[in-house]
Amino acid sequence: MNKEDIYQEVTGLLVKLFDLDAELITPESRLYEDLDLDSIDAVDMVVHLQKRTSKKIKPEDFKAVRTVQDVVEAVERLQQGS
Repeated sequence: MNKEDIYQEVTGLLVKLFDLDAELITPESRLYEDLDLDSIDAVDMVVHLQKRTSKKIKPEDFKAVRTVQDVVEAVERLQQGS
């Protein structure tokens, strides 16, 4: 998956899991402040991303994630094996 595919996947996941309006989601959207997610929601999202990518996501990889773009970049790094 390239960055655009990952972004579409993350956006689709946010819409599906948390009933968010896709038009409100941008790369700059902050997960907690703008999209009103909490830590349990973030864990749910990580679990779904792990299933989708078939890769184990380490908690430290997502500790600094604050925006949708941060999620996309973390997944991209995961796919590249770094």
